[in-house]
Amino acid sequence: MISALNRLVDHVEERLGEEFDVDGLAGTLGTTGYHLRRMFSSLAGMPLSEYVRRRRMTVAAADVIRGDDLLGIAVRHGYGSTEAFGRAFRAVHGAGPGDVRRDGGPLRAQPQLRFRLTVEGTNPMDTRITDRPAFRLVGHAARVPLIHHGVNPHIQRHIAALPQEEHLRLKALGDTEPAGLLQVSDDLDPEATEGSELTYLHGVAVSRDTPVPDDLDGIEVPAGRWAVFHAEGPYPQALQTTWAATATEWFPSNPWRLRPGPSIVTVLDRADDFSTATCELWLPVEPA
Repeated sequence: MISALNRLVDHVEERLGEEFDVDGLAGTLGTTGYHLRRMFSSLAGMPLSEYVRRRRMTVAAADVIRGDDLLGIAVRHGYGSTEAFGRAFRAVHGAGPGDVRRDGGPLRAQPQLRFRLTVEGTNPMDTRITDRPAFRLVGHAARVPLIHHGVNPHIQRHIAALPQEEHLRLKALGDTEPAGLLQVSDDLDPEATEGSELTYLHGVAVSRDTPVPDDLDGIEVPAGRWAVFHAEGPYPQALQTTWAATATEWFPSNPWRLRPGPSIVTVLDRADDFSTATCELWLPVEPA
């Protein structure tokens, strides 16, 4: 995985002014575009699209200061007009091309990334691999923005709006693994851009032939393999730390990759005030 990410970075540098085919590159590296984007975002701390934009504007800044024609610079770096280029330039540097040409700055350079393997993983990750037949996730869904750290207030409000008897009804409906009330994230941007929207479902897993009330939302989940990670401690910090460690430690050292599908959290046990919890994180995987 580390070598694939470094090849992706090299590919970006070779084609800074062009559109490039991430899925095609991923195929030549023995992985998928979906997995490559997810791992890049998790390890780099930014989406691939944001990294490309920052690198383009870093290189373009030298052209601007040198006094090259702005339209020529814009076209060379993949923009169809000076206006579009100017907006992207200002978003990265905090100043327009004219200001930077006059004053020499401010400039916010994005260095070229290089991924390296470091010795981590001193704490073993409690993980199991399980094959599951097709099932359904049913419950109450909402579109919410992605938040990487801390409690997501949009999800909190969604759950709080459900009456207590609805939680009990859902719990009684669930009849297959993952067991219990579930926190489901689906339709996630492969680059996991913070603020991008996802579908959050508060519900349960049911077998394909289980009758489901018409007032519930549903997600069809095809048969496949899952990696199940155990997380225990302060909530949601321990869960979010485990989620991050799947990218930084588990996937780079195990012969699995993410496949498209929902990610699922089930709470096995928790404190009354939800300050601590024992959870399982279910991620859809396939052999790498």
